[in-house]
Amino acid sequence: MTREQRIRWYGSAVGLIGVGVVCGFVVPGLVGAIIRLTLITLAMGWVILLVFYEIGLSEDKARAKEEEERRGRQPEHDEPEPRQWLPRRPRRPS
Repeated sequence: MTREQRIRWYGSAVGLIGVGVVCGFVVPGLVGAIIRLTLITLAMGWVILLVFYEIGLSEDKARAKEEEERRGRQPEHDEPEPRQWLPRRPRRPS
């Protein structure tokens, strides 16, 4: 996510909070309170989702970096190692 996208997404959430506050003052009574609480709650939920999205992106970047480092350390041949069999314990007589 680029910086401009980040500013746009978080800015829209903050704008929604502002709209909710303004509607709470402009629309009188219970309807105004419901509109205000709904818009502010939606905006705060949006911010939480954006934070979780940012965390997921950072984890994906870290995982890709680790995978790239791991590929750099592996030998050139990609043949699987021969499987070593462990000796089997004898069966109990029935």
